[in-house]
Amino acid sequence: MKKTILLIAIFVCLLQGCAKYEPIIDTAGRSGTFNSDQAKEITNDEMHCEKLAKDNTNFISNITFWALNQNMDTKYESIMRKCLTKRGHSVLN
Repeated sequence: MKKTILLIAIFVCLLQGCAKYEPIIDTAGRSGTFNSDQAKEITNDEMHCEKLAKDNTNFISNITFWALNQNMDTKYESIMRKCLTKRGHSVLN
């Protein structure tokens, strides 16, 4: 019984890491790559970056990237953050 509870607890903890990454974007700021803020393009850019991140990651690549990364980011999070930053958005997390 204790083993079952322990396995369920470990499984639940691991599933928390699979939650969808929601970047926090400062819409009044800019990343420094553009002269003006890019808030008017935020929805479109989020959709494009999410598609790009999904197409270029899988479970194994995310776990491997997470294990080797000092920031404890998954590959998906890293691609999303870089994509949004390069499109002129100030990503806070």
